[in-house]
Amino acid sequence: MSSKLHRERNTAAGAIGNVLEWYDFALFGFLAPIMSPLFFPDSDALVGLIKTYGVFAAGYLMRPLGGMVFGFIGDRLGRVKALRLSVAMMAIPTMLVGILPTYEQVGAWAAALLIILRLIQGISVGGELVGSMTYLVETADKTRRGLTGSWSLFGASFGILLGSAVVSVLTDNVSSEAMTQWGWRAAFLSGGILFIIGLWLRSDMDADLAADAEPKEEGNPVWEVLTKMPGQLIQLSLILLVFASGFYTLFIWMPTYLGHILPNPIDHADDINNIATIVLIIFIPIFGWLSDRIGFKPVILTGMTLFLVAIVPMFVWVDHGQFSHALIATALMACVFAAIQGPMPALLVESVPTHLRASAIGIAYNLTLGLFGGTAPMINTYLIDKTGNLASPGWYLLILAAISLIVTLTLRLSPRASASAA
Repeated sequence: MSSKLHRERNTAAGAIGNVLEWYDFALFGFLAPIMSPLFFPDSDALVGLIKTYGVFAAGYLMRPLGGMVFGFIGDRLGRVKALRLSVAMMAIPTMLVGILPTYEQVGAWAAALLIILRLIQGISVGGELVGSMTYLVETADKTRRGLTGSWSLFGASFGILLGSAVVSVLTDNVSSEAMTQWGWRAAFLSGGILFIIGLWLRSDMDADLAADAEPKEEGNPVWEVLTKMPGQLIQLSLILLVFASGFYTLFIWMPTYLGHILPNPIDHADDINNIATIVLIIFIPIFGWLSDRIGFKPVILTGMTLFLVAIVPMFVWVDHGQFSHALIATALMACVFAAIQGPMPALLVESVPTHLRASAIGIAYNLTLGLFGGTAPMINTYLIDKTGNLASPGWYLLILAAISLIVTLTLRLSPRASASAA
C-alpha cells in the first residue's frame, strides 16, 4: 500500500467512528416524536417529547465520565486502542435500541432499558470524537492540520446526514403505522453496517504516526489535568459553548421544530435538514483548509461573530412557516457554522500539551457537550413551552455565542501552531 493511500485509510479510520456515533444520535433526535409515545405515553404530547429529549440528554451527561475514561486510555495506553474500544461500545447499544420492548409490552422497564443503553453510549461518545480529532491532527502533515482535523467533524456531520436520509426514506415510503411498529427499529439496527466497516478500517490503524509512538509518561493524566490546568479546562469548555448548543439546535432539533412545534408546520422538514447538512459537510473541510492558510483562530472568530449576529433573525424568519424561508435560513447558518467547526479540532489539539491532550480535550469537550449540547433540544422545547416565544431558543444561543467569542479571543496556541498556520 502506497504511503498516500495508507495515510488516507488512516484518515478514514479516524473519522468512521464519528459517522456511527452521530448517525445514532441523529436517529434519536429525528425519531423522538415517534418514539416518545412508545416509551413515555403522556396525555400532553409536548410533555412526552420533553421526556424523550431528556433521555437524549441523559446519554450526554455521561460524556464527561467517558472523556475521563477514554482520555486516560488515549494518553497512557494509546490513541488507537481508545478508538477501537469506543466504536464497539457505541455500535452495540445502538443495535440493541432497535430491539427494545415498548411501554405497552413491559411498562416502565422500557424507559429504564432505553436510559441504560443511552448511558452506555454516552460513555463511548465521550471518547470517540475527541480521540478521532486528536489522532487525525497528530498524524497530519504540519501544513494540513486544519484540513485533516476537519475530517473528524466531516464524519460526524455525514453521520447526521445519513441518519436524516434514512429517516426521510422510511417516512416517505412507509406508512405512519409501520414506522411506529418497525420502521424506527430498522433505522437503529442498520447501524450494524457502519460497525462492521469501522472495525475493518480500525484493524489497521497506524499508531506510529501519532503520539502512540512516543514514550508514555507515568501518573494519572486525568488527575494532572484537573489539578494543574483547571483554568484552561474552563477556557476550552466556554469556547465550545456555541459549538455544542448550536450544532444540536441546527442539525438535530430543527426538523422537530419545523415540522412539529411551529403553529404552521413546514412539510418536508427532514429534506430541509438534509440540504443544510450537505452545506455543512461541503464547507467544513473548506474552512479547515482555509485555517491552514490564515490561522485557526481568525476563521473560528469570524464564524462565531456571524453566528451571533444571525441566529435570532434566523428564528424570526423561519417562524413564518414557509418552506423557502426555512431552507435559505438553515443553509446560510450551516455555512456560518462550518467556519466554527472546520478548524476547531486543530485549535483544541494545538492548545494542550501532547501527553495530556486526550484527557484535557476529553474532559472540556464532553463537559460542554453534556451540559449544553445534549440538553439543547430539551431546553429549546422547554423555553418555547414556557415563554410562548418561538424565537426564544435564538436568544439562548446568542448569549452562549457571545461567551464563546469573548473567551476564544483569550486563547493562546502553541508557537508551533501559530507559526505553521500563519
